[in-house]
Amino acid sequence: MAFSPVITHEAASSIKVTATKAKSLAVRTNSTSQNEALSEAKSGGQELAERLNQETKDKYVKDKKLGEGTYAIVYLGHLKADPSSLVAIKKIKVNTEYRDGLSMDAIREVKYLQELSHPNIIALHAVFSSKNQNLNLVLEFLPLGDLEILIKDSEGIRYGTAEVKAWMGMLGRAVWFCHENFVLHRDIKPNNLLIAADGEVKLADFGLARSFADPYRPMTSQVITRWYRPPELLFGARYYSGAVDVWSMGTVFAELILRVPFLPGNTDLHQLELICNAIGTPTEENWPGISKLDGYVKFDKAITVPIRGKDFYLSRFGTAGPVGVDLLMSMLALDPRKRCTARQMLEHKWWMTEPQPTAKEDLPKKSGGLEKMGDDLKRRGGEIEDGRGDKVARKLNFGAAK
Repeated sequence: MAFSPVITHEAASSIKVTATKAKSLAVRTNSTSQNEALSEAKSGGQELAERLNQETKDKYVKDKKLGEGTYAIVYLGHLKADPSSLVAIKKIKVNTEYRDGLSMDAIREVKYLQELSHPNIIALHAVFSSKNQNLNLVLEFLPLGDLEILIKDSEGIRYGTAEVKAWMGMLGRAVWFCHENFVLHRDIKPNNLLIAADGEVKLADFGLARSFADPYRPMTSQVITRWYRPPELLFGARYYSGAVDVWSMGTVFAELILRVPFLPGNTDLHQLELICNAIGTPTEENWPGISKLDGYVKFDKAITVPIRGKDFYLSRFGTAGPVGVDLLMSMLALDPRKRCTARQMLEHKWWMTEPQPTAKEDLPKKSGGLEKMGDDLKRRGGEIEDGRGDKVARKLNFGAAK
């Protein structure tokens, strides 16, 4: 500070001190004002969020309960302004074991359903919280149950290659869209394929889904229900791609043809045994690098099953025809790098052969699917059912063909 010729040094020092005090006071005053402003903004933001939540909640009316589990309760609901516009309302119960009362599965389910909008993926219309902070997902109404009930009802439901093509096409488009948006579903199976009133199949349950844009980020191998789990996950792979979903699609394809689960293992070891017998034994020769996986099991050469050829598949899946069997084999390749992608699956020449896929409105339907929808949606997202024999040691026979 320059001194004025008419002000003494003492006076200048006094002015300097006074100015410093004033500046300090101004800073404190501004800081207090900012804190108050932030507090008011936060309070206003909370009020706005609460108002918007209430407005969303008021749009819907809950009707009868369709199903209840330890994880969620599913209700039939409708728009208050249009009672004919039906929805399914899934109330996820607060669980004190988790931070904010929500499991990661529930957070994933909301995240990916908000990001993915496709005709073959179940639609999430809205999300709101209710009393006790329970999270409510307003989902598309899918009254015809799931693909599993059609597969199991071999006496009442008849279908052929044209219907299988239609269903696999819908599943393929859903998975292709997920992969195009760098999302792995990681739990594809028939009872996660719900059926709309017009016959459209919708992929549901994104509780195990995750993004896979970073190829160097490890992921858990403990995903995908065992019967539909690919060999690389059974061997403990931590780095994998959309090929895991393609394997699951292949097992669903096989199940649609056989009308029973293709590889129904009781334990992870039994699952590997079934894969070896049906597909072939994984080795360094047919799957370079497999021995580097943490959970790899080296098999005795005396009981090694060679990779099954086309004739073997035709003997079991002949109704799909030679071209359909070719597609199935490309989806069930042991080495994930040799599996077709979801896009390649949709571009396969099988779709060009006769018969053409059945129109969705002409696909078989089964009554009583409303309760099944409740059962499917009440499950915890990504819930994996383990067999009763998981902890029982088994003597493996990788040489017996079944």
